[in-house]
Amino acid sequence: MKKNILLVCGGDGSEHEISLISADFIYQKLCANSDFNVIKVCLTNNEFVDDNNNKGYFDGKGGFNINNEHYQIAALVPCIHGIPAESGEFQGFLELNAINYIGCDMQASINCFNKITTKLYLNAIDIPNTPFLIINDKSDNSIQKACEYFNIWKDVYIKAACQGSSIGCYHVTDSNDLKDSIYEAFSYSHEVLMEKTIVHRELEVAAFEINGELIISDPGEIIMPSNEFYTFEQKYAQNSKTTTTTEPANLSDETIHEIKEHAYLAFKALKLRDLSRIDFFLSDDGEVLLNEINTFPGMTPISMFPKLLEASGYDMTEFLTQCIDRAYNRNKAKKII
Repeated sequence: MKKNILLVCGGDGSEHEISLISADFIYQKLCANSDFNVIKVCLTNNEFVDDNNNKGYFDGKGGFNINNEHYQIAALVPCIHGIPAESGEFQGFLELNAINYIGCDMQASINCFNKITTKLYLNAIDIPNTPFLIINDKSDNSIQKACEYFNIWKDVYIKAACQGSSIGCYHVTDSNDLKDSIYEAFSYSHEVLMEKTIVHRELEVAAFEINGELIISDPGEIIMPSNEFYTFEQKYAQNSKTTTTTEPANLSDETIHEIKEHAYLAFKALKLRDLSRIDFFLSDDGEVLLNEINTFPGMTPISMFPKLLEASGYDMTEFLTQCIDRAYNRNKAKKII
């Protein structure tokens, strides 16, 4: 009997459309396994809807009902970038409904989606990252402190703490723009981060569990036009001038080793599961800095995670199959206990 796999995409966040593209890629890879019956639905306006506009619902007993059909779900693939899956809320919902799912659990997702929490974890385990200031509110004292740090750093990024794909991020080089950028970032998140700008190369690794091991790929590189920030548009627009490569030039063995070592430690310390993409800066003076962790990375045709996984010699369908088997067996073991 085939296993019912529920692929959920969409969400009502800023990355809805990108999630749909990723889901098309994952759907193709899942369907390559003849043991899977893949049901794809889009989460929008708090409803689960298939391609024929049929609305579905979870029954609270590990099942999903749609178009007068009941499916007992072996595992769910939460292909939602940003809110509510990478932010952890969706995982809590799935656990309440007794649904097995792949990827990071609720707490790990929450910790990685909040840029401030991530940095506090990285500091605690001695992984270098960019100098930063936490801005808790829009009070005069907080703005004044931000101004003091700006006068030291001169060039900063203001970032909404809980957003993905560079949403709510602002490059500030003029003190007159600082307050407005902080206020704008607060419109996306209840906390804001100010980071010192680092002149850097942007390197990324795929971290994934397969065949009983945690594999950290060799780094790939995001190559952007000079003096440009890696915005949402640069990531996904068809006319983007940004390019990617799985074979960066002029990286020393020492740098590659340091990146992979930090990625491995971060994956373990933050208790990640199945997959993540871990992003680094390599500063002009050769310092390796962990930038952020993406717990369900993009799976579009230009996305780095699938490229790096396959460049490491692994097959995406086999990887997803093993994730699904682990999710199913993990929760089966819980029921026995």
